[in-house]
Amino acid sequence: MPGGRLTDEDRRHIAAGLAEGLGYAEIGRRLGRPASTIMREVTRNGGPGGYAADRAHEATRQRARRRRQPRPPAAPVPDGGHGRDPEAVRDFTEAFITLLVRQGLPRMEARVLACLYVDDSGAATAADLVQRLRVSPASISHAVAFLEQQGMLRRERVPGTRRERYVVDDEIWLRSMQASLRMNEALADASRRGAEIFGAATPAGARFASSAELLLLVSDAFRQVIERWQQARAAQRPDPPAPPHGPASETTGAPPAT
Repeated sequence: MPGGRLTDEDRRHIAAGLAEGLGYAEIGRRLGRPASTIMREVTRNGGPGGYAADRAHEATRQRARRRRQPRPPAAPVPDGGHGRDPEAVRDFTEAFITLLVRQGLPRMEARVLACLYVDDSGAATAADLVQRLRVSPASISHAVAFLEQQGMLRRERVPGTRRERYVVDDEIWLRSMQASLRMNEALADASRRGAEIFGAATPAGARFASSAELLLLVSDAFRQVIERWQQARAAQRPDPPAPPHGPASETTGAPPAT
């Protein structure tokens, strides 16, 4: 049926059409299918010179079977002896991943970030992430590269080894907000320039002027929030220990009184 999955008979027609030297568009017209569907079918199953209907049908069944297999569950988050409810931790982690995806983060990157974020150490090697997330090393590598570019994690050497581990810290969202602030200020500058070029009295110019006004307010709010947070963090840090003070004669070098 047009628009549905290709049948074994459809594949025999495709093989016959290729044997006749027909193009994808003509084969598609005869089957009532888009040329792109025929091209994908042939490309993934041996190409024009190696396409065989029976082999293509079996390969498609194998791919469908692999897709239906449930993905193995992720390894539990290391608890570190805190006695947390594993099910509650797992449910929260999945909800956190979903939230990150809704915020625009690709799913694999969200899974990697959440895996690091819910771990008390905030760190893991590539091998740790492969084991915990049950994915390929290549998937981890791509996700880490993206997150590092966004300033959401950093690399550091595992002490005493040549291995790297990936680390998140308490300032991950600060860096994210700072990146947003830079982008916001760039948009505000462009909007002000747009208002000047198009003229504030014109519809386009007024649109740019209104946008610049809003973006500047947002930038001011971002800066105030970041400053307040940094001040609060500084106040929470313990004071450094005072240096030891000896007798005045020792610090000044003056001779002892007689």
